[in-house]
Amino acid sequence: MSLNALSNATAGLAATQAAINVVSQNVANAGTAGYVKRTLTPVATGINNLGVAAGTVTRSFDAAALNQLRLETSGAAYTSTKAGIISQLDALYGTPGSSTALDGTLNTFTQSLQQLSANPISAAARTTVLSNASALASQINSAANTVQTLRTGIEQQLGTDTGSASALLSSIANLNTKIQNTTDGTSLADLQDQRDQAINGLSSYMDVKTTTQSDGTVTVLTQSGATLVDRGNAATLSFDGRGTLSANSSLTSTPRSVGTITATLPGGGKIDLGEPGVLRSGSLAAQLELRDQTLPQAQRQLDDLAAGLSSSLTDKQVTGTSDGTTATIDPTGMKAGNTITIPVTVGNTTRNVILIASSAAATSVPASQTNDSTALVQTFKLPTAPETFADTINAALGNLGVGLTATMSGSAVSIAPTAGSQTKATGATANVTVASASDLYAGNPSLALFVDGTNNKLYTGTFDGGSQLTGFAQRIAVNTNLSGDTAALSAAASSTSATNTNASGTRAQQLYAALTSTQQTFSSSSGIGGISAPYQATVAGFAQDIISAQGAASSNATALDGTQQTALATAQSRFAAGAGVNIDQEMSNLIALQTAYGANARVLTAARDMLNQLLQI
Repeated sequence: MSLNALSNATAGLAATQAAINVVSQNVANAGTAGYVKRTLTPVATGINNLGVAAGTVTRSFDAAALNQLRLETSGAAYTSTKAGIISQLDALYGTPGSSTALDGTLNTFTQSLQQLSANPISAAARTTVLSNASALASQINSAANTVQTLRTGIEQQLGTDTGSASALLSSIANLNTKIQNTTDGTSLADLQDQRDQAINGLSSYMDVKTTTQSDGTVTVLTQSGATLVDRGNAATLSFDGRGTLSANSSLTSTPRSVGTITATLPGGGKIDLGEPGVLRSGSLAAQLELRDQTLPQAQRQLDDLAAGLSSSLTDKQVTGTSDGTTATIDPTGMKAGNTITIPVTVGNTTRNVILIASSAAATSVPASQTNDSTALVQTFKLPTAPETFADTINAALGNLGVGLTATMSGSAVSIAPTAGSQTKATGATANVTVASASDLYAGNPSLALFVDGTNNKLYTGTFDGGSQLTGFAQRIAVNTNLSGDTAALSAAASSTSATNTNASGTRAQQLYAALTSTQQTFSSSSGIGGISAPYQATVAGFAQDIISAQGAASSNATALDGTQQTALATAQSRFAAGAGVNIDQEMSNLIALQTAYGANARVLTAARDMLNQLLQI
């Protein structure tokens, strides 16, 4: 009996000592980041539970809480990244209503036009108009340049973060291999801690989920299902950055002009993680969304504002007639970039057909580049003779296949259904640029006050040689010809020169009205006023709408980030409650183990005394 007691006590001492070591390790690592509390559960080894062994060291944590922590980590990285950039974007436009804000600078300019209209002979008033116009153009230039600077910064950060995420994937795969080949309980727990920390770090870059395999390894996938780590094999992430980005840099351009994240699998296969929807959360997903959606839309808003600012002062609107089936409009004077818009009806469905004048043959243009992103769009070649307008318009209509045909009706063009077609042309409008960048008196009271700074070109929105609209906010400038002839600002309609005797305030007043009273059509692609239909506003009103929209977006992003950070803190607390080391609890466990150790020691002492007495008999 004493021999069994001696064996059991010895085993108990060993098991208790192992448990004390685990408690000591827990206490020593109570403040260590990523350390998960360990426990040791003794196991019976003898008949009728008369023997005991130390068992295995296990990590004590809530798996569901760990998964939630990773999801919230991804979400927090996503919202934090977006909130930071959108706040910077909002700051570009200034405080709404202040004199230095974008709308304030525009108001200062329009007010100077009013003052000139009241005092047209004042050389100082003319100079003030040009100075304020230049300040407005410079502010738009600066804001648009900053948008592209932000995009370029994101492009560079994507390269850095992709490299970091790739290193974490490699580390996870290496730890999987070590875990497969480790039998020591303490070492195994340490490796599992390291692997969890690596996965947690990866979740800040992208949304991931894990599946534990029977051999102790984990498979890491994106939430969309792309496998990144399988046991000891990891995908390699790479980013083919494009350096400095411009307004023309796009994921959808041919060739692609921004970088993308490519996951190269061990077998050689490739997954494009930069495709929309593959990464749904994490800083990488936020950066891709900012670079490819949020900031390009901000650029489009500024481009639309710059285009509206210029064209509102140079273009006239021509309204055609329609009997409900056939529309007639006079396209005389149209320049490359000017448009004809034809609302067409088939049954109960109405849609715009937009025809854009060009110096080249008819071709397709993305509807998003026009003021109606839902329209059917085609260019048509400007004819060498006005009487052949119908021929070039027919070529464009034929390419669209809308069941309409054009014929000349005097100097106008009539657009009617083709034989057997159910399509009806219910109207027609056109914008015609009547001003000239070089002849400051042509088209009076229209005036090319703002031009494309590239060679001081007239802005018409042409697509010849690429979209003139794209990036126009970075190029808009005051017509340099006005610097040498400020009197043109006060020229009477019948005059080619303004003097103290014939100066008129009519032109300045008309320019003021064009900016503050005349409704312009802005594209839904700008995100202002909705996403499915063109938006009507004055140029001054559109500037205010841009500031309001960016302010609201910034507030929403900040609020969402605050909510997400709270969710992350809650997830961290929940996980820590189960996986963290509680010093009081560990001390209580230590006392219990010391008591058990003492009890086993007394059994050994008693067994020793019994054996000694037996030997003395």
